[in-house]
Amino acid sequence: MALFLSVLFFLISSASACDRCVHQTKAAYFSTASALSSGACGYGSLALGFGGEHLAAAVPALFKDGAGCGACFQIRCKDSALCTKEGTRVILTDLNHNNQTDFVLSSRAFMALAQKGRGQDALKRGLVEVEYKRVPCEYKNKNLAVRVEESTQKPNYLAIKLLYQGGQTEVVGIDVAQVGSPNWSFMSRNYGAIWDTSRVPAGALQFRFVVTSGYDGKWIWAKSVLPADWKAGVIYDSGVQISDIAQEGCSPCDKGGWMVVDGIRPVAGHSRWDYATCPRLGFGQPG
Repeated sequence: MALFLSVLFFLISSASACDRCVHQTKAAYFSTASALSSGACGYGSLALGFGGEHLAAAVPALFKDGAGCGACFQIRCKDSALCTKEGTRVILTDLNHNNQTDFVLSSRAFMALAQKGRGQDALKRGLVEVEYKRVPCEYKNKNLAVRVEESTQKPNYLAIKLLYQGGQTEVVGIDVAQVGSPNWSFMSRNYGAIWDTSRVPAGALQFRFVVTSGYDGKWIWAKSVLPADWKAGVIYDSGVQISDIAQEGCSPCDKGGWMVVDGIRPVAGHSRWDYATCPRLGFGQPG
């Protein structure tokens, strides 16, 4: 019997929803990016290859028990005498427990908030007022990748980590099956970006991912990911990428006035950034 994930339905709690909600907070920084790469998402040294080491730790509301790992945000500081209008893009790789700031950035990302030649001035501040919004992640010429973790014990236990997750969404469920089989086993989030299962199918493996998309959930199918001789410590190309955009309730909603930089741009079909309806978020079982 196929095993299916069950996801709670919920209502967006605002009279308006959009995919460019603008939030106000403060941001601090870590002196080294390695502090963020070794963080709660479990990316390790691989995180240093994400977005030019523009990494961030975020508060639990953004970390989302690990579902927020790999999310991209555009951040700009509000001091126009010190900082640029565009700000910089960061990737969430760690959990921030500091209730004074929503984000703690790598020093490189923090300096990138500043105008040219003013990066050291920004570091001297240590803490700046910022505004931020969620933006799509884009990895040029890369698909979503699956890394088999060293904790894996074939054939009884499989742990994987997702890398290069595109779009503006979260993966909220993963199933695994032998290639060509209709019998799926669900995986559980161990922590951060790490998923695992003790029900490991034999042979080559396929995956299906549940992602939030618009107001609904969506299944992404990767029909042949791990070969029969898959090994721990190896990164495998899933052959698919995520480009979906999830909605959230907010006020205000950025409607395009904030300049889009760093290769981030509206995804096809989502050029209109404000929405006036609040349908229920959920998804049906796959066929």
